[in-house]
Amino acid sequence: MDSFSAMTLATLTDTQGIVALAAVALGVIALAGCAALALALRRVRSAQKAVLGDGERDVVAHAAGMQAGFEDLREYVGEVAEQLHARLGDVEAGLRGAITHCALVRYDAYNEFSGQQSVSLALLDGTGSGVVLTCIHHREQARVYLKQIRAGSGELELSPEEAEAVTLALAPAGAAEAGHAAGQ
Repeated sequence: MDSFSAMTLATLTDTQGIVALAAVALGVIALAGCAALALALRRVRSAQKAVLGDGERDVVAHAAGMQAGFEDLREYVGEVAEQLHARLGDVEAGLRGAITHCALVRYDAYNEFSGQQSVSLALLDGTGSGVVLTCIHHREQARVYLKQIRAGSGELELSPEEAEAVTLALAPAGAAEAGHAAGQ
């Protein structure tokens, strides 16, 4: 047996033995590297299952599916935006005749110190057209007048209070509030 051990030792120390030992060491290192890569691949696949769900598709197929989904979503959002734009145009057209400007002027029509019971109310749309409603109060009676306004001008001559109501109604918001406060 001593000759076998001596022969094995002799075979390991010569050139062929050293190459064999190096090949075994390289094989062990390669096997450890394969084990590490297999472990890393297992982690990647478990992360992929967490993202993809069923695990039937690979990452490329999943990315292609998501790209198609985003393109469909973009197309849908574009269609909805066009529909909303068309509806907004219809709403704006419908609102052109709506009352958007109004102002109230109180005054004492007969200079009787009655507490400014007479009023002129301008109700106008975005084009400055509408009506001025005037109610003149006296101790024993009240009279109501209605005059049509086209583009900021009365079809009939306006009283100074009616003209003031139209001017206040068509003035910018801050100016109308300042004028209204000054008129009271």
